[in-house]
Parts: sequence; C-alpha cells; structure tokens
Amino acid sequence: MNKIQIVSRALEQFDGQTGIVGKWKPLAKEIDGKLDLHIDSRTIHFFAEVKNELRKYQLSQLYEMAEQHQPFMLIANHIFPALKEILREKKIGYLDAAGNIYVNTDGTFLWIDGKKAVEKDKPATNRAFTKTGLKTVFYLLLHNDTINMPYRKLAAITGVALGNIRNVIEGLKDAGFILRINEKTMQLQNKKALLDRWVVGYGETLKPTLYLGTFRFWNEDKLKNWHSLPIEQGEDVWGGEPAADHYTNYLRPEVLTLYTNQHRAAFVSKWKLIPNEKGNVRFYERFWKDEAIDSEQFVPPLLVYADLLLTDDPRCIETAEIIYTKYLAHEFGQHKKG
Repeated sequence: MNKIQIVSRALEQFDGQTGIVGKWKPLAKEIDGKLDLHIDSRTIHFFAEVKNELRKYQLSQLYEMAEQHQPFMLIANHIFPALKEILREKKIGYLDAAGNIYVNTDGTFLWIDGKKAVEKDKPATNRAFTKTGLKTVFYLLLHNDTINMPYRKLAAITGVALGNIRNVIEGLKDAGFILRINEKTMQLQNKKALLDRWVVGYGETLKPTLYLGTFRFWNEDKLKNWHSLPIEQGEDVWGGEPAADHYTNYLRPEVLTLYTNQHRAAFVSKWKLIPNEKGNVRFYERFWKDEAIDSEQFVPPLLVYADLLLTDDPRCIETAEIIYTKYLAHEFGQHKKG
C-alpha cells in the first residue's frame, strides 16, 4: 500500500465515522504533505508524515518533524497501541487506516480509539519481500548495477533459484522500486523507501529464521575482549554492535552478534559459552552469498544499520544514524529533516 492509498483509506474511514472531511495535499520535500480537517466551521491545517506501520526506531525522527512542523500529524496504515500512547504523551497527532485519531492542538481535542480496520481482500504477497526475496534485495542494495544482470547469472551469484529471481524483479517493479530506462536497462529508484521496507522485512520475515541461539560467557571479561575471540575467515562475520564499533569507534558492544556458516556448537567450547536466553552472545545463520564481502570480518554497513535499528535500544539507534550518515546517505539520500 503506497502513501496515497494509506491517506485515502484513513480519510475514508474517518469521514464515514465522524462526517469530518479531510483534504490531502502532497508535498515534494522534507515532509509528505499537508492535511486539512474541516471541523464544524473551522479548518485545522496539519503537516503530515505518512508511514505504512510506525516502528519504535522511527520515533526520534518523528519527534524532530513534530518540533519543526506544527501542528503535526502522523498518518499510518497501522499504529501499535503502545506507540499510540507514546504519541499522545508527546501530544503528537495521529490518524490510522481504521479511522482512529488523536488531535490535541489549537484548542481542539479529538480522540477516537478502538475502531477496527475494514478487512479487504488480502493482496498477493510481493515476492520481493519474502524470505528468499529479501536475500536477493539485500544483494541488489549492495550492488545496484547487478539489477541489469541476466537472471541466470544473478541467480548463480546469489545462490537463489532462477525462478525466484524473476519473481523478485517483477515484485520490485510492481512496488515502484525499478525504473526502466530503455529496453535493456533498468535502475533502482526510491531507494531510501526500499531500504526502509527491507529493514522491516528483514526484522519480521528473514532474521527470525536465521536465529541459532543465545549464550553467555563463563567469564564475562571475554565480552570486553571480543576482538580476540577466534572466528574463521569466510565462515564467520561480526554483525550488530561489534560491527558498529568497528565502523564508528563509537559504540562499546554490550551484545555480540555473529553471522556464521557453522553450527553454534562449534563456538561453545572454544568461546566457553553457556546457553542463556538473556545472554549477550547471539548467533545467526549467514544468509548471503557474495564474493565481494565473503572475506570480511564484519558485515556491510547496510546490515549493521538494520541490526542496530531492530534493537530498539537508544544507544544503538543513535549509532545507526551515524552509520547511515557516514556510509549510506550518499547512496540512499539524507534522512528527511523537519
């Protein structure tokens, strides 16, 4: 569902429940658009940002927008109840696709909650954001020029079945992330939006399937000396906080994340680990096939960025922004500022 569809659905539901008419005007820069709500004889003007589903890691950016653009409203397809509560505490307006709304500005207070979204026919799954699709999109985000490779060659390089490659490319086209230049040439477009969607899909669909286990050290001093832990080149690679430390020299790791082709048992004795769900050593299956980075000790900044955002830890999210600015902004564009 694109942003225009989200706004249209939200306003349709809200109007149907209240009789209050909303008018939407998209903007080209900085913020998604303006929303006018006609309440009785008054019109309230809002600056508005549109999201499919609000995530906790996006709150800091939203706060900044709300400070700079007042009155401000978030329009989203879905907002979790806990995040709605946070927005209300900050007096940030919101409207979701079920017609639930919160407004507390300019002498107007409006709060509707508990409405359920009208069930529509479930759209077919976009194959670009399935488990296999997310692996392929990861490779394309790292190597933009490969979008024009023959499908057979791209399949061989990524280790993804040929039929899936075709489905992924078609899925990206359908979602508006591929621009055809001519008969033989395509390029990725809306790359920041694609990166955002990949991060969400990675966290919800792919990463949980890669999980191999969580442990703690017999000797917690090993955490401070994680650089000295033995890993095998080409098989093991640091992600998350250790990789963030490597790229920024800013974040002291409190949780170690390792992507590996080996079974977790290979590390239990040599690292002296004990299984513990609240431990600070986490293993994940290495999900990519990429000769350009196979010999590296740390995952690419793009994956570090995703790992950090998905923690919901403020110190990690702050470091994710540093990584984005330093390593990704030149490719995906600057974050929108309010």
